[in-house]
Amino acid sequence: MQSATSPAISPPALQPESSPATFIAFLGSRCLVEGTAAEVARAAAAALQAAPQEPLLVFAAVSAQLVELDLRGSPEEAAARAAASAPAAAPSVPRSRGRPQLGVVAREVTLLPRHWEWLASQPGGASVTLRKLVEAARRGSPAADTVRLAQERAYRFLTAMAGNLPEYETALRALFGRDRIRFQAALHGWPEDVARIACRLATDAFAEDAQQQAQQPSQENTKP
Repeated sequence: MQSATSPAISPPALQPESSPATFIAFLGSRCLVEGTAAEVARAAAAALQAAPQEPLLVFAAVSAQLVELDLRGSPEEAAARAAASAPAAAPSVPRSRGRPQLGVVAREVTLLPRHWEWLASQPGGASVTLRKLVEAARRGSPAADTVRLAQERAYRFLTAMAGNLPEYETALRALFGRDRIRFQAALHGWPEDVARIACRLATDAFAEDAQQQAQQPSQENTKP
């Protein structure tokens, strides 16, 4: 039986490097497993063999993007394929003497002629100037970027898992309106795992709101 109280929005637990939980699998409305690609593939393949009629969805834990896993064969075969296709950790390379490598990546950038002229006139040239501009923009709006990313990943998850649930549209409006209390109330009565993961993914969208509410009592106490 599901609890009658609304799910609490709590900060997501940070995963230590030794146990990276990178995927979340849902079988129907039940969270089947959270773990590495191999762990999720093994559990998902076994679950589909036991209940092939149940819908299975796998999400990337950080972005909530839907992920397709090759679940053919036995659970162990599916796990082996998933482990083989998972990105490998970059090997540790001893640092050589001289300037450190920046790990830059070449991409095409399309600008107007006057933009290229201005970039060429800057110290260090176009590449150095563009890197400085990007870093300055990242430092200038970290909070806004955090909120936007949380809204995007929560929206992906809600669209996939909660589109037919009651108060779905209310939850979306609250998410993008940054109304934490209304969002939490909209999830009341949803399947427990769906509500729990939705709250986790949306946590950062309401971080500033929660901080302001926590500061209000102390500010009121300081009023003459």
